[in-house]
Amino acid sequence: MIKSLLIANRGEIACRVIRTARRLGIRTVAVYSDADAQALHVRSADEAVHIGPAPARESYLVGERIIAAARATGAEAIHPGYGFLSENAEFALAVLDAGLVWVGPKPHSITAMGLKDAAKARMIAAGVPVTPGYLGEDQSPERLQTEADAIGYPVLIKAVAGGGGKGMRRVDAAADFAEALASCRREAASSFGDDRVLIEKYILSPRHIEVQVFGDSHGNVVHLFERDCSLQRRHQKVIEEAPAPGMDEATREAVCGAAVRAAKAVDYEGAGTIEFIADGSEGLRADRIWFMEMNTRLQVEHPVTEEITGVDLVEWQLRVASGEPLPRTQDELSINGWAMEARLYAEDPARGFLPSIGRVDDFLYPHYRARIDTGVEAGAVISPFYDPMIAKLIVHRDTRAEAVEGLRETLEEGVVGPLVTNSGFLWRLLGHPAFGAGVVDTGLIERNLESLTTRPEPAVGERSRAASRLVGTPGATPWASQSGLRLNAAPRRDVRLADQFGRTFETALLDEPTIDDWPAEPVTTIDEGGERFLMRLARTEGGAGGIASNGAILAPMPGKVISVDVAAGQAVTKGQKLLVLEAMKMEHALTAPFDGTVAELTVEAGAQVQVDALLARVEKAE
Repeated sequence: MIKSLLIANRGEIACRVIRTARRLGIRTVAVYSDADAQALHVRSADEAVHIGPAPARESYLVGERIIAAARATGAEAIHPGYGFLSENAEFALAVLDAGLVWVGPKPHSITAMGLKDAAKARMIAAGVPVTPGYLGEDQSPERLQTEADAIGYPVLIKAVAGGGGKGMRRVDAAADFAEALASCRREAASSFGDDRVLIEKYILSPRHIEVQVFGDSHGNVVHLFERDCSLQRRHQKVIEEAPAPGMDEATREAVCGAAVRAAKAVDYEGAGTIEFIADGSEGLRADRIWFMEMNTRLQVEHPVTEEITGVDLVEWQLRVASGEPLPRTQDELSINGWAMEARLYAEDPARGFLPSIGRVDDFLYPHYRARIDTGVEAGAVISPFYDPMIAKLIVHRDTRAEAVEGLRETLEEGVVGPLVTNSGFLWRLLGHPAFGAGVVDTGLIERNLESLTTRPEPAVGERSRAASRLVGTPGATPWASQSGLRLNAAPRRDVRLADQFGRTFETALLDEPTIDDWPAEPVTTIDEGGERFLMRLARTEGGAGGIASNGAILAPMPGKVISVDVAAGQAVTKGQKLLVLEAMKMEHALTAPFDGTVAELTVEAGAQVQVDALLARVEKAE
């Protein structure tokens, strides 16, 4: 067994690997950038090495520094986690060439499955069904447009070297293809250094089914059943579960068997995931499920598989990397109950899921209800340099209905702040009737986006209790002394509250405080429906939030302007795209707040901007 291990990653997955390594008696080494000097994974490891500035391309993506850190600390092996260098065959080879153990598949297996076009050709040869599409080498826009037209719309443009939802665009009509292709290529070049794409038929009732596979150096390959990851937004998974709703044993056997054939076709070792797309219009059927791609690493959602099988997949990775055979045979693996995972992010669903950057002052979730995988704690900072995931909330229950309810209860009882999170969005999504019935597909969130992202108002009773906490004991403040005398009506005392989103509420105080000598508080909170509202007394009208009334378009976060689609003096309509900002590895389109004219344009493509920087100003039409 490996005796010492360097984790070439950060955050939640680094903490996850450290947890298993400690249980196995393995010494751990963390690496960190300037932004992560005080991070939880750094303090959890036995030793930590600084590897560079905050940007990932100058630290976590610099393989030479990571290998040097392993040598300097005497680490025998490197675990890449997920993301960053986890599917980089050149890095894996460099690790092996340095005489270190690579906790992952062989470099040639990563290469075989890393390029989507070559992987699909290999799967066809192995008898694994694949979706109709174009995998050709001719990458001219004209040829790609012709192929898309022949396949029939809608189609999906996918970066050949893509992953994690990056470099993907759905195109519904031929007229939109050229613009979508250009955007996809820009993102692919930025994220992967490779702008080649492939074209696939877009399935109209798609479900995302994936199978966890595991191989060892002795020729053994098993599957650990399927996961359903259909609840997605912009190709990013939101809620994952295992097993898949509606999966019968015959279909499971066919899909999992195809996954094992796929892994054997590339001589696979270690943890991997075979991703399939299913046409769910007639339920899950083996003849309507096709191979999409393989992720040659541990998945973010691996905990749901661990929960239903009782297997520690990180332990399996370490044992296989040490040369041991798989701990169990296929016959010894079975499904027990139902598991579900939600990804808790520092982001604001009501503002297009923009990341919420800053310090986490409060972080408390009920571990007795759920497994909480995180790299965050109170006092941590969500920075603009990395993915804004705070935690993964995982529940395991006997039935799917119990798992849904358990995850909602976890969201209700959890406390994180003052950053805005997607907690309420997740709570509403879990309560959606279609999801509760197991009728899911990848378009469910988009079809219900308005209802899922509309921020509710705190209940009247909760607002009254909050108001009384803010005002304090009757007679203690000027607000409490206002009797609210009205002719022919009972006296009433009202105050105006404001939340952190700039909304104000006229609120009646409780007739009698429930606590003697209630002290006045400057700020109080209401936790309701998975949301946390910060309430304070509003002494003046109005509040922060939204686009400035003068039409100023401000940068919602630090980032790079990658395109400017209008010119100064140009007439624009409400919702028209003005420019595109790249931040947090995603493209964010900023649009006109109303009909008018571009009165001011302060940036050009390529400009780096800070949060709240003025990018443009639209003058409202008379």
